[in-house]
Amino acid sequence: MLMNELLEQIYKDASSKIGQGQVAQYIPALADVDPNQFGVAICDIKGNVYSIGDANIPFSIQSISKVYSLTLAMQRLGNKVWDRVGTEPSGLPFNSLVQLEHEQGVPRNPFINAGALVVADMIESSFSTPSLAIKNFARTLAANPDIQIDANVAASEYQHKARNAAMAYLMQSFGNFNNEVEQVLMSYFSSCALKMSCVDLAKSFSYLANKGQCVFSQQRILEEHQTRQVNALMATSGLYDEAGKFAFEVGFPGKSGVGGGIVAIVPGVLSICVWSPALNQTGNSFVGIEALKLLSSHIDWSIY
Repeated sequence: MLMNELLEQIYKDASSKIGQGQVAQYIPALADVDPNQFGVAICDIKGNVYSIGDANIPFSIQSISKVYSLTLAMQRLGNKVWDRVGTEPSGLPFNSLVQLEHEQGVPRNPFINAGALVVADMIESSFSTPSLAIKNFARTLAANPDIQIDANVAASEYQHKARNAAMAYLMQSFGNFNNEVEQVLMSYFSSCALKMSCVDLAKSFSYLANKGQCVFSQQRILEEHQTRQVNALMATSGLYDEAGKFAFEVGFPGKSGVGGGIVAIVPGVLSICVWSPALNQTGNSFVGIEALKLLSSHIDWSIY
């Protein structure tokens, strides 16, 4: 089946699920998003891009940005990253504080909120303007100089910062947080508030499908072994406490965000982004999960 035909089939079949789920409510700026939007984009390692539906509409990428932050931290710090954050699945909701107290301020992995905040703290120490560094990084990877941060979303998240602040201060009490908590929180929320389309995200994640090399700039983003590490973390922890089910049913490394986007990687083949804002009970896109299940069943490319 040709890629365009495959996309059309997936889009048609997954569209039947539109209307199920609910948009994120705990971030007011996301609560008003039209839940019935749906887009899919695929970028193969030759740089060919295929898209359908609302694939060119920018949306708030939220926790998908954690992959950019981790990649920048790995570029700057190498293996020192793993001195401060683990590589194990948490099995708990993404914003849980339970393990953080029990494990003395060292988060289980870089994709739960506590782990992402530690990575944001590393970025804060490494760049004079962290949010600008991440925005420019995303622009370079996506070959799109127009990508912006949605200041309204960032401000909305900052106004509801209490739980993330609690995590950061708890980690600070254990000596695992080096910068001013409020400043790191603003940088963290700014990166989560990046607005990108499915096409932008599929293109920008091409390096993870291409052994660490950006398909468009030919720039080496990560070493091959580092790329495998990021893909492994996405496979085990990228969809929070639904990661095991996603691995079982879909079989790709993936990273989701409460804006309704999910990026997935078929190593050596392609990167894909699906977006539909209505979420399931775990906080992942209801229609997006369905679309990726369909893709996996059609192409039979599970990494397992």
